[in-house]
Formats: sequence, C-alpha cells, structure tokens
Amino acid sequence: MSTVPLPRIGVDLGGTKIEAVAIDPAGTELVRRRVAAPRGDYAATLAAIAALVADVERGLGVAPGAATVGVGTPGARAPASGLLRGSNSVWLNGRPIREDLEARLGRAVAIANDANCFALSEATDGAGAGAGVVFGVILGTGVGGGLVVHGKVLEGRNAIAGEWGHNPLPWAAEDERPGPACYCGLAGCIETFLSGPGLAADHASGSGETADARTIVARADAGDPSCLRTLGRYESRLARALAHVINIVDPDVIVLGGGLSNAGRLYENVPRLWSAWVFADSVATRLVRHVHGDSSGVRGAAWLHA
Repeated sequence: MSTVPLPRIGVDLGGTKIEAVAIDPAGTELVRRRVAAPRGDYAATLAAIAALVADVERGLGVAPGAATVGVGTPGARAPASGLLRGSNSVWLNGRPIREDLEARLGRAVAIANDANCFALSEATDGAGAGAGVVFGVILGTGVGGGLVVHGKVLEGRNAIAGEWGHNPLPWAAEDERPGPACYCGLAGCIETFLSGPGLAADHASGSGETADARTIVARADAGDPSCLRTLGRYESRLARALAHVINIVDPDVIVLGGGLSNAGRLYENVPRLWSAWVFADSVATRLVRHVHGDSSGVRGAAWLHA
C-alpha cells in the first residue's frame, strides 16, 4: 500500500516578519505566505503563526493538521527547561514556544535556531548538497552558525553547536585585543569583528569615514583604497575564524549566508589565507555562497521533520 508524503511547512520567525513556505519532498516550493511580526507580544506571535499555517494549508488544499510544521527561531531552546533563550526578539525569551505552538496547532512541531535552519537548507538541496559535514555561516547584523552532519542538524548537549560567533577572534593581533565589547558581556567575540556593524565600526576606526557594510564592499570593488584596506582586515579575520572551525570540525563545505556573503571576493581570498592557520598540509574544505539566499531559513525549517 503506497502512502502520499505529507507536505512540509516551514516557518521563519523573524523580528519584523513571520514567513511560511510549503515544499514537496523534492524541495519544490508550493505555497508561500508572509505577515508582519507582532513585536513585543508573545500571545499574538503564537496566534499569527497558527493563522499563517492555516492559511498555507488552505493554499495547499489539504485538511487542517495535514502538514508537518518546523519553525526556525532566533535564539535556542534550553535543553534543561525547554524555554527559549538568547533571542533578540526578547518577548520570546523564557517561553515554552514549542509546547505552546504544539497546543495551538494540534500536532508535533520541530523547532531549531534560525542559523541551524539555514545550514540544513543549504546542506539538503543547496550549496552543500551531497556533502557529509556542512557548516553554515550567517554574516549579517550578527554572526551565526549551524552544523549539519549527514543530513541532520547537530544541536549539541547544550543546544549551542555552531555558535562560533561568541568565541574570541583567534590569533588576534595586538591591535585587536581586547576587542570590542559584545552584548553577551564579553569582549573580542568573532561577532564584534565579522558582523555588518562590526565591519562598519572597524572602517570608521581605521579611516575616520562612516559607511555601512554594503557601501564598504561596493567601494572596495570600485578600487577605493581605504575600503580595500578594511576588507583586507575583514578577510584576514574571517580566514582565522573559519580556520578555527576547520581545525575542530573539519567540514566538507562552509556555506556563507547573510548580507556580507554577497561580497564575491571572499570566496577567493579567504581560502587562500586560511591555510596559514589550518593544521593540515592542504585544505580541501570548500567555501561557497548560499543557493537559497533569504529563503534558506524558512526552507530549512520545513526540512526539520525527517
């Protein structure tokens, strides 16, 4: 007796928007919906997700409850308590979001950090498809990471696997110590150097000019000397940070996402540099750009149900 695979719904719970997508078993997008996030209101957030899932199921033409649901969130569920922690959407912190969503939706809900969802999406049918070990990196307003091993997200005992952004910048030069203060309470975290705001702050410090990350990259591409120097420092720091990951995890592929992943020069320059710090005679790890872009998070959430 044959069975028809359940459609998969992924939900990306962002700070300003909530997006849902339905995909079939081959990864083909079937339905996509988006609503504004009810900022500061936990109960309204749950209601918005439930309404969005119902709308997607109507669009699929299936009965309510017929699809699997995975949710990507900022932050992560603490293993001991099941409560969300570390979310920059602070109204979600300290809440049993998976259990509350399961009660609302009347089915099991898979939930994972948004960086893990990005990594899973790219490992499943994106830039890391077919690779055994994929490290997904988000270089945006913050710096996130996720690790997928043989098609499964590795969350870790403390649900922090892949959180490379809150390690110190490795092999730091004297002028990089102690490093900028980080919101986590420490200083010199990778995130403070490699996020978009971190790049902008470094450029301002080094040149006296104010520019955002996108402008710095564009001006460097046009040959601007000060922006070229800033990106040179950025590439050295990214190479060292990723060399640290390679030395510990030794992934087949590292996939970059987030706004700074669109700087094409990274894919040539960073692998050329990281060999100086990787403990190997040669480095076969590939550094690649994402395939699914901004859709990777919501698609990865859909793939959470094995």
